[in-house]
Amino acid sequence: MSEDQFRNEKLYQTTMSLARSMLENGVISKEDYHEFDTIMLEKYQPIFGTLFSDIRLN
Repeated sequence: MSEDQFRNEKLYQTTMSLARSMLENGVISKEDYHEFDTIMLEKYQPIFGTLFSDIRLN
C-alpha cells in the first residue's frame, strides 16, 4: 500500500466514523448515510473501506 493509499484509507475511515456517529444520533437518515458513503468511496477509493462500507448498517 502506498502512502497515498494509506492516507486515503485513513481519511475515508475517519470520515465515515463521523458519519456513523451522526446516523446513530439521528442527525442524518440511513439514506443520507448511504448516499454520503457512496460519495466518499468515489472520492477516497479506499482499499479496505470497500469491504466494510455497507456491512455495519444492514
